[in-house]
Amino acid sequence: MQKQIVVAITGASGSIYALRLVEELLSAGRRVTLLATASGLDVLRYETGLVLEGGTRERTALLRDYYGGNPHISHYDQADLFAPIASGSSAPEAVVIVPCSMGTVGRLAAGVSENLIERAADVALKERRALVLVPRETPFNAIHLENLLRLARAGAHILPAMPAFYHRPSKIEDLVDYLVGKILDSLGIEHRLFQRWGDAEK
Repeated sequence: MQKQIVVAITGASGSIYALRLVEELLSAGRRVTLLATASGLDVLRYETGLVLEGGTRERTALLRDYYGGNPHISHYDQADLFAPIASGSSAPEAVVIVPCSMGTVGRLAAGVSENLIERAADVALKERRALVLVPRETPFNAIHLENLLRLARAGAHILPAMPAFYHRPSKIEDLVDYLVGKILDSLGIEHRLFQRWGDAEK
């Protein structure tokens, strides 16, 4: 059975990372459930031009079309707390929130689950599954840092959207691939999205 990974988009900038991550996960043979908050959908449309409208079935159809008809991607509305991934008995292999807003970080740090994204993240923590948070905010204030530390201590992997330049990126896609590659590293999924430090000397 294919392993399932939840990818969630919140209202911070950087939804392009989520779209590219889903592409790589599908290529790696994973089943993907894509979630998004209302503000996440707004930012997705503004930054990438991808419009996900309608109900769950319509959005799932749009996503499958976007990914070349791939049947292994699904979608649930953020308010659907009856979705299977809301239960520990159906916990996915991992949950990745990318980008992760500071509002989402704050609610997760407080143990509050107001929507399906927050519930799925809470399930990942309680079931000892991988939870990767990709905060996209700058600068951080003390509250942000304290909340991120609290989540790290609870078992979350904090992976800020910070690009590197040792691989000498020549276009925006190179910067996106670097971060997506780091997310895949944290999930233990092989990839070739960027040249690792020292590979050039081998």
